[in-house]
Amino acid sequence: MEINPNLSDKAKYDLELVQRAENGDQKAYAELMARYRDAIYFMLLKMINNKTDAEDLTIEAFGKAFKNLGQYSPNYAFSTWLFKIASNNCIDYLRKKRSNHISIDGSFTDEKDTEPQIHLKDETPDPEENLIREQKAILMRTVVKKLKPRYRTLIELRYFKEYSYEEISEELDLPLGTVKAQLFRARELLYNTLKNTEVKH
Repeated sequence: MEINPNLSDKAKYDLELVQRAENGDQKAYAELMARYRDAIYFMLLKMINNKTDAEDLTIEAFGKAFKNLGQYSPNYAFSTWLFKIASNNCIDYLRKKRSNHISIDGSFTDEKDTEPQIHLKDETPDPEENLIREQKAILMRTVVKKLKPRYRTLIELRYFKEYSYEEISEELDLPLGTVKAQLFRARELLYNTLKNTEVKH
């Protein structure tokens, strides 16, 4: 992969990070995410108007980008490619969410209907969702090991093993509200860990 001389200095440095990441440099992954995480998040927040969904979609966008670095062409800035991935992923999510809402109405058939605001998370995943989860896991595994054991366990159960909030509550013998609060904190720490990993250029 040769560096396009027409790229800006910023884009050239991004390309260096991409090359390092492809060679297994975990810090390069973290630095790329630290450089663009906030910009991607705020773009997605404008599209979706939901902070939690925007955070999850930000992680998914980087996961997709990192899994497919081999398809990135240095003829374009990495940031352009990344923003396109994030935007397309968000549009797909919105489209799927709309269709789910249409089909799920009135289909509460088990005890989980006590918390309807999270019932979509309990739907049987399709192959595309499985792929997204795999990509998200690839990214998070590079930094999640830096979290304290309590938060690391929560992240692993929720995102790697795809436990529901109720299942995590049972597994760790914690109240449901505590599980949700600590998962929120764990996600914050995950972002802070990435920010602290950033290497200044």
